Amino acid sequence: MQLRGRTALVTGAGRRVGRALAVALGGRGMRVAVHYHAAKEGAAETLRAIQSAGGSGATFAADLAQPDAPAALMADVIAQFGTLDVVVNSAAVMHRTPFASVTPAQWDDIMALNFRAPFFVAQAAAPHLRRADGGGAIVNVADLAAFETWPAYIPHGLSKAGIVHMTRALARILAPEIRVAAVAPGTVLLPENWSDADAERLRATTPLQRHGDPEDVAATVLFLLESDFITGDTIIVDGGRHVRI
Repeated sequence: MQLRGRTALVTGAGRRVGRALAVALGGRGMRVAVHYHAAKEGAAETLRAIQSAGGSGATFAADLAQPDAPAALMADVIAQFGTLDVVVNSAAVMHRTPFASVTPAQWDDIMALNFRAPFFVAQAAAPHLRRADGGGAIVNVADLAAFETWPAYIPHGLSKAGIVHMTRALARILAPEIRVAAVAPGTVLLPENWSDADAERLRATTPLQRHGDPEDVAATVLFLLESDFITGDTIIVDGGRHVRI
């Protein structure tokens, strides 16, 4: 897909990995719909970075954990830009939830944003992405937790495993007009409460002996969007952690 001059929606683009993805698309000359929930100032910073990179766009607020929000967000984006070519489902939460203390409310909150919202964003976007030129694409952001067992993050891992399955299913259902793929990052941003010892232990147990950064994820998303013969796949971007044992 030629990205320049096309329109993309990136959810959760006000901070962290979502921001890097939105800025990378702007750097390809795209118009970017910068979605955010609470990070209003962060979304404004993302938009300024997109403009500095040579793209353009606008910010859109929505709480995608609410059932009606994906369709409303899509209506707002189409009203603003009139067209849509790419969706990147990045918005998510990651809460520590040890097995014995998980509550139904925590479960529902995680699943609502991490799993339900990307499905209904894709559903709302599909009529706009489906065109005769076959140019539409969706990239979902999964997680290494989809492929490993993290005892303190079971609901998170289940939500991301669901993203991997959903990617395969949507790729089949929406072909040939819309391609659907996913990226599964490992550690590309260290948690804010980690010590130097925690970071060193992570590096020492990663085959490439380092952690990544959001730009590693962005490069993979660009690859998936620009490779017209890939659909249904999830690419793991983790420095080799999934093969360390």
